[in-house]
Amino acid sequence: MRFSVLASGSSGNAIYIENDQHSFLVDAGLSGRKMEELFASIGKKMSDLDGILVTHEHSDHIKGLGIVARKHKVPIYANAKTWLAMENLVGAIPVEQRFHFDMDSVKTFGSLDIQSFAVSHDAADPMFYVFHENGRKLALITDTGYVSDKMKGIIQASDAYVFESNHDVGMLQMGSYPWSVKRRILSDVGHVSNEDAAVAMSEVMAEKPTKIYLSHLSKDNNMKDLARMSVEQTLQTKGIIVGEYVDLLDTDANVPTKLVLV
Repeated sequence: MRFSVLASGSSGNAIYIENDQHSFLVDAGLSGRKMEELFASIGKKMSDLDGILVTHEHSDHIKGLGIVARKHKVPIYANAKTWLAMENLVGAIPVEQRFHFDMDSVKTFGSLDIQSFAVSHDAADPMFYVFHENGRKLALITDTGYVSDKMKGIIQASDAYVFESNHDVGMLQMGSYPWSVKRRILSDVGHVSNEDAAVAMSEVMAEKPTKIYLSHLSKDNNMKDLARMSVEQTLQTKGIIVGEYVDLLDTDANVPTKLVLV
């Protein structure tokens, strides 16, 4: 199993996952043209996709969904409430390309199992995914106001994480956003801060080589170096030393990460 974070942040989100038989995209939050460019940059074709898995209906996760689906005839998977919420946002998608992926369920594609789970975000029915293959595990968790015990149990002991580290609380509080927006981000249905993300990481990691991609960083209320330093320091207080078996890695708004093995 291999993956690349194609894009991450408020300007658009997309994550590519493949094994030797199948390939999937989680979200298509950039324009159709930009999605094509991102795929080309990692040497892949959107026409080869076996499906696009939707997490929720916010525009930074579905902006290019309808265009990509219609152009490449890619199957789209989402839960019932998300389908309803994005119905008027993505345009017409043929019936034969529309599939339901229920919350808290597993779909199997050959040797690849894909597990869905609920997150806490201000969307109709937001959910993310864990990919399992041959004892290896990749967990994707962003767009959540907090990480519950149930979420932790599902993503426990993954070999790789794409983990939200959205904002620095101080930067957000002192920044120019209206108070209503700040309150939304800080709420239980907003986004996870650097420190809260790190605490959750410390509670789910096993003592084995683990890759953590810090993702969905706010362009206004965070910085890569600050996020990495905050997470590293918090992990250290929990007895986890980055570099021993944990690798902290960056993601970008428009530059894909390397395609790496889980």
